[in-house]
Amino acid sequence: MGDEPARVEANRARLETALARRVVYVEQVHSADVVTVDAETGVDDLAAHPRRADALVTARSDVALAIMVADCLPVLLVDAEAGVVGAAHAGRRGLLDGILPATVEAMEGLGARAEAIAAEIGPSVCGRCYEVPAAMRDESEALIGGIGAETSWGTPSLDLRAGAVSSLVSAGLDAANVLADAPCTVEDEAFFSYRRAATTGRFAGAVALP
Repeated sequence: MGDEPARVEANRARLETALARRVVYVEQVHSADVVTVDAETGVDDLAAHPRRADALVTARSDVALAIMVADCLPVLLVDAEAGVVGAAHAGRRGLLDGILPATVEAMEGLGARAEAIAAEIGPSVCGRCYEVPAAMRDESEALIGGIGAETSWGTPSLDLRAGAVSSLVSAGLDAANVLADAPCTVEDEAFFSYRRAATTGRFAGAVALP
């Protein structure tokens, strides 16, 4: 958003060099759709023509999965024993529509077990900063318990991280295996934040098997 395509491509190439493998993305649309990158998936074609979805899963070790955020939640998941990883973009709409349970289900389709999955929620807007109308907070809370919150200045807000933890635990993950203490993108200027600066870049959350 507002960045130069050449710089984006250069940064993506740097990420591939750092990870020593191809990195695949999706065209994020705030959905609950998941792309499975399996043995039959043409990685070159997927890289050139990202599919419209908001999560990816794979059991392949020759690719890394990446999602892009600038306040939404980057959620990275791994079942090390089964050798399955996932990456999800969890904005408010996708979270409420079930993107995280859908990602866990797709990982299970590749042999993962929900109780063995570890998840980490990366830098994202926190409940102290994500102000929303009261009606939206109440409607969201009715769908995912614990997502309703209050800003640091006393107005209605959403705690997407708490909502994500609740969704993951409901999908079968052990709460002790979910890390959700990353910095807030609005509060920490080391990260891009669309809510703090409407014209901004995005940063990637990426995961890969050894």
